[in-house]
Amino acid sequence: MSSIVLASSNPGKIREIQAILQNDKILPQSQFNVLEPEETGMTFIENAIIKARNASLHCNLPAIADDSGLVVDALNGAPGVISARYAGIGASDQANLDKLLLDMHSVPRAQRSARFICVMVYLRHASDPTPLIAQGVWEGSILPEAVGENGFGYDPVFWVAEHQCSSAQLAPELKNAISHRGQALRLLSQQLLGR
Repeated sequence: MSSIVLASSNPGKIREIQAILQNDKILPQSQFNVLEPEETGMTFIENAIIKARNASLHCNLPAIADDSGLVVDALNGAPGVISARYAGIGASDQANLDKLLLDMHSVPRAQRSARFICVMVYLRHASDPTPLIAQGVWEGSILPEAVGENGFGYDPVFWVAEHQCSSAQLAPELKNAISHRGQALRLLSQQLLGR
């Protein structure tokens, strides 16, 4: 397999993707000084394609990109595609988490259903008209306060019922085995093997 550029500068995502794919030919776009494009899409698929196309164009390599986020039913799907900038452009994980907890403050426990969604895209080149697309969904609910030290983003408030803990309390290997990103990456990997 030739080198593939990973269209992300998020260290948490880079760690998870490299761990799941176990491929040392996957190079983060930061090695090429690629600036992240503006995510103007209305869907996870659109934003993943925008990111993959940008990375492939600047690096002249095939690209993998992910767009993912938290979808909360009580918030009509928010934060959704703006999960990384829920508290504003350039907001920290903590600021986004604090805003989510504030917005969910009066929502009863029984109405806190949510899911993480991840869309992974692979482009052979910047103008690839047939990208490979894979999607993973991880069901859970929102805790009233942050718990756990692992992971990143909204992991400390995402309750995983089957393990009776937050995503941030899961060992990284277990999280990668069951998460939205893990699901999408395994599906994408199967498609890549078949291509």
